[in-house]
Amino acid sequence: MHYPWSAAPTRKPIHWPDGKRLAVIITMNCEYWDLTKPGSEPYYAGGPPMLPDSLPGNVADFPNFTWREYGQRAGVWRLFRLFEEAGVPMSLTMNAKMGIERPEVIRFGLDRGWEVVAHNYEQGELLTRYTFDPAAERDLIRRTLEVYKQVCGRPARGWLSSSLRSTPNTPDILAENGLLFFCDYMNDDQPYLISTPSGPIVNVPYTIEVNDFTFFHRRAMTTWDAARMLKDQFDELYREGAESARLMNIGLHPHVSGHAHRMPCFREFLSHAKSRSDVWWTTREQVAEWYLKNCRDHIAGQG
Repeated sequence: MHYPWSAAPTRKPIHWPDGKRLAVIITMNCEYWDLTKPGSEPYYAGGPPMLPDSLPGNVADFPNFTWREYGQRAGVWRLFRLFEEAGVPMSLTMNAKMGIERPEVIRFGLDRGWEVVAHNYEQGELLTRYTFDPAAERDLIRRTLEVYKQVCGRPARGWLSSSLRSTPNTPDILAENGLLFFCDYMNDDQPYLISTPSGPIVNVPYTIEVNDFTFFHRRAMTTWDAARMLKDQFDELYREGAESARLMNIGLHPHVSGHAHRMPCFREFLSHAKSRSDVWWTTREQVAEWYLKNCRDHIAGQG
């Protein structure tokens, strides 16, 4: 795995289809957590808990488990309705256990032509535990992709790791398996190519900054603070996109954003952003395909 260092002002401009200056991706993280794990080690669940005092993995943590399950039972459907009514496609990330245990959620997105991105096997099983065991990492990725194909009826095109915790081997393994894009590296507002022995894979950056875990829980923003932040992010990237197109991703989790009192935040943002006609409401796969076909010379030395 290798990608070139690149300062933004040194690049060639890129342009989205029909000259649109900003691509916006709404990422809905559809994730499943096991209730318990073997052993007494604290169970890291791939995201901040509601109650911070950790329990051993083999002890059921019902407050945190059911808080997260709220997103699957109620929150995700509220968010799906809101974005569907706005005519905005979603990019769903799905860990394998979500596809097995909660297929109704994934089927809703597939029936509407939304994309589904592979997102590890189970939310607390981080790839970093296999940093020094690439064979085990390769096996976990293979098992995840097998479930993905069974659930979605087609091979996965892209990957986001649980908690964005991957290894230096991950892009190479994904490219070996024919994947087009990878989302773990958060170091840009534009896509770029990662070189692997199997050919380039497109990094379509995810975000922790513009992410409901961060603005609602880590920073305790109000509904209206978050709406203002989303609009400010949109406006500045839109302005910069007049010279070279930009990408804005919003990372959502149904158990965080799917509560009724948070819907005004997203309605306000959508009303603001949809007032602009030259915005590409898109998916990660569409961005990666466009970039690979039209923007390979964007950054010197890539690919």
